Amino acid sequence: MTGTVASGAPTLAALTDDVGLLYGADWNPEQWHPDVWREDVALMRAAGVNVVTVGVFAWATIEPRPGRFELDWLDRVVDLAHDSGILVDLATPTASPPPWLGVLWPSSRAVTADGVRMSHGSRNHFCPSSPHYRERALAVARVLAERYGEHPGVRMWHVGNEYGQVCWCEHCAEGFRTWLRARHGSLDELNRAWGTAFWSQRYDEWREVIPPRAAPYLVNPTQVLDHRRFASDQLLALYLEQRDVIREHAPGVPVTTNLMGFHHPTDYRRWAPHLDVVADDVYGDPADPHDVVRVALTHDLARGLAGGAPWVVMEQAAGAVNWRPHNVPKTSAQLRLDSLRAIARGADGSCFFQWRASTAGAERYHSALVPHAGPDTALHRAVVEHGAELARLREVVGTRVPARVALVFDWPSWWAAEEPASPSQRLRVLPQVLAYYRPLWEAGVGVDVVGPDADLDAYDLVVAPQLHLVEDVHVAGLRRVVERGGVLLLGPFSAVVDRDAHVRTGRFPVPFADLVGASGEEWVPLADPVDLRSDLLGDVRVHDWAERLRVEGGEAVATVVGGDLDGCAAVVRHRHAGGGQGWYVGALLPPDALAGVVRACLDAADVTGPAGVRAAADVEVVRRGHVTFCLNAADRPRTVHLTGADGVWHDLLTGADVAGDVPLAPHGVLALIERTP
Repeated sequence: MTGTVASGAPTLAALTDDVGLLYGADWNPEQWHPDVWREDVALMRAAGVNVVTVGVFAWATIEPRPGRFELDWLDRVVDLAHDSGILVDLATPTASPPPWLGVLWPSSRAVTADGVRMSHGSRNHFCPSSPHYRERALAVARVLAERYGEHPGVRMWHVGNEYGQVCWCEHCAEGFRTWLRARHGSLDELNRAWGTAFWSQRYDEWREVIPPRAAPYLVNPTQVLDHRRFASDQLLALYLEQRDVIREHAPGVPVTTNLMGFHHPTDYRRWAPHLDVVADDVYGDPADPHDVVRVALTHDLARGLAGGAPWVVMEQAAGAVNWRPHNVPKTSAQLRLDSLRAIARGADGSCFFQWRASTAGAERYHSALVPHAGPDTALHRAVVEHGAELARLREVVGTRVPARVALVFDWPSWWAAEEPASPSQRLRVLPQVLAYYRPLWEAGVGVDVVGPDADLDAYDLVVAPQLHLVEDVHVAGLRRVVERGGVLLLGPFSAVVDRDAHVRTGRFPVPFADLVGASGEEWVPLADPVDLRSDLLGDVRVHDWAERLRVEGGEAVATVVGGDLDGCAAVVRHRHAGGGQGWYVGALLPPDALAGVVRACLDAADVTGPAGVRAAADVEVVRRGHVTFCLNAADRPRTVHLTGADGVWHDLLTGADVAGDVPLAPHGVLALIERTP
């Protein structure tokens, strides 16, 4: 599957064509007296809020006992929002079952890998395979769809919430076996794929096959990999069941659920084609000045999942969260900066959790657009001001972020790369992805985060920081990058295993050795640092990881000096006759050296950032449509230097014309269009 939303399906434009950029929050009126509802709606209108998500955690209020539905209150809420011009994104409340479900049907509660059955009293405690859970979840979804499917105020549907539940119970064991039959066809093929000749694990009956539960020692890595695939697909099946019920009664209305960026349990690449709107939850850390790069990368992932189309931030924090050990709040400037960063990177909606801060429950200290202190607060005043400026950005709605660089990321590869009993636990996938992305972010180039199955022909530079697992069917597409004259950059420990996580025999990276002009014979977790010498990168010290490589047709860009790896290449480039280049990095390079490699690849691919703008490294420059966003990630002032045909630009956020050296306040933002003479 690709990351493209299915053609012909309802899209985000069904909402944004009416109201422009979406601005809103989760609204939980079931927690409040109806008098508060009316105040909420008045405050929403004043703040420019035009969409609310309703009902995410309201199952016990909607269905207090099995089969007894109480919806008069929800009628009033939906009508109130609609009469006030606020669009409703109506959720099925199936992420958090009421206590009665787990009491009446204990097997509906999930079981851990250690065999412990979860209790109710929190959320996400359901078993995805439980027939009782699925029956009751479909029932409540059907009641809501029948009642509100034709309501003019319900403009989007939101199934569940932050899917990620994994269970190891007997229901899931049977579901796993069914999934394995569909994937492998026979026990003989399963035994081959899992390599069960090792440790006498051969299976002779399907009933012997179980999920990878707690065991005395290491569990079969392909069994674990297949179970991760199954668990993600099982959750997708839950989503699809409810989506299909909704579509029966609300044809033409977009259906989505909220993803969670680089969420380990769930392969969003397989989910994306089934989402009418890609919606993502993103919680940046205001206490970490470097986290802005991770957030930008996450936005580029969401846009990649949407096939480049606009997407929505479904949740973000207005101030502090409640789940970090030390919950530093965002400043008003950071709230604005984070929201506009998402818009710059292709979002057509900026929504928050939640509208009004809860007074009870586990999230009572999580920030909201209306804090406990009420609307007469600095935070809420910033919310109102931000709503006004989002309205001034209507012309970016529906536009795209052009990208000539692709960053390849794959969930099964991530899972396979980080199994226990690998050469080193210090070589982690997401830190590698972020390290290769940072120089691209600093250069202001557009980046699409795509899967290995994507059509890569539109990209001049393709970066695969650690594509550990490569399926045979994807090899040709990656090779074609170089063959057609593009640049392919592979990071360490890449192309090591096939789709079943079997190690590819031969000198690595086996499918690409000729492409990068070098091959390896040994992965070398380092006891002590090693030094590299490079005309391009200067003198470099490498910690934790290197590889025993020899050059075969390429050129060594960096070479180990001294020790057991003396003379071995660490970075290799192979220039091909057609102009293409294959690069392989066989070490964990420090940031400056890695940035040098990435910049050299950008130069080789002739890729640069947006024209007419020069800014400091911590000013994020993003082109969306005809608008160039400049976002100051620093907590100190910066200057942006503007050029262009006549040197005059217009800032959509302030309405001012600017030229030359333009000051940018700490965490400030410009949204610039060039003035035509």
